[in-house]
Amino acid sequence: MDMKRIRAGQLEIAYLEAGAASGPPVVLLHGFPYDVHAMTEAGRMLAASGHRVLIPWLRGYGPTRFLDDATPRSGEQAALGADLLAFLEALDLPPAVLAGYDWGGRAACIVAALRPERVRGLVSGGSGYNIQNIAAASAPATPEAEHRWWYQYYFHGERGRAGLTRNRRDLCRLLWKLWSPDWDFDDATFARTAAAFDNPDFVEVVLHSYRHRYALVAGDPAHAAIEQRLAAQPPITVPAIVLQGGSDGVDPPEGRDGDRRQFQGPWSYEVLPGIGHNIPQEAPAAFARAVAELARR
Repeated sequence: MDMKRIRAGQLEIAYLEAGAASGPPVVLLHGFPYDVHAMTEAGRMLAASGHRVLIPWLRGYGPTRFLDDATPRSGEQAALGADLLAFLEALDLPPAVLAGYDWGGRAACIVAALRPERVRGLVSGGSGYNIQNIAAASAPATPEAEHRWWYQYYFHGERGRAGLTRNRRDLCRLLWKLWSPDWDFDDATFARTAAAFDNPDFVEVVLHSYRHRYALVAGDPAHAAIEQRLAAQPPITVPAIVLQGGSDGVDPPEGRDGDRRQFQGPWSYEVLPGIGHNIPQEAPAAFARAVAELARR
């Protein structure tokens, strides 16, 4: 895969590209705490079957950089959605299949909901409808869920800032183990991705993300209009496939997708047994198959 860069919105986005330039475009989007290596195997499969594959590093990861030192290092959902839309527009892509999980899945859901004319289909890993309801974020969840989300509360304080700054690799490796208990990844696999956490904006973007979603900090004013639209929890009307890991340690399946009502177009849901949170890297063939199915529609 070739690494390229393009100026898009607030960023110079670094991304991997593979496949035929004339093929149907698919954009694969990683989450926290992962990077483009979560998508490379699925991306190779898709490129080999004729797709144009684009895999960007999100803001705060790897070689992606902010264009202006004065831009807030926001990790809010609206910023992720704005980055993805700017990326699609900068490349002048026709309607693309967007596929992601965690932060990347959130960006994909946002663009699918707000700009469906840019989206051919959506593959959403994990909880499906991945747009935050910030107004309801203060309501307590079950004790089991609160326990799984300990890292989010850790990031709310300055102890968490110091811990993420000092121990980012050990902390992120711990999350990999907790979230994908059946995935036997090796040191080299983790090290390839962990280099992306050395981005100078990683800590600030991560902290802002986990504080903003609980309304603890203000967002970037540049994205306020998008956040206002997301507060209405807009439906997703494009064709969608939801994949959930049966062994996901942070977002376990409930036997069905409780967010089905938010999908108003063609929709399917599948639980992948033995797969954890990092679906595309743990089950690249299943992930690629879902993307290809939507690209054919």
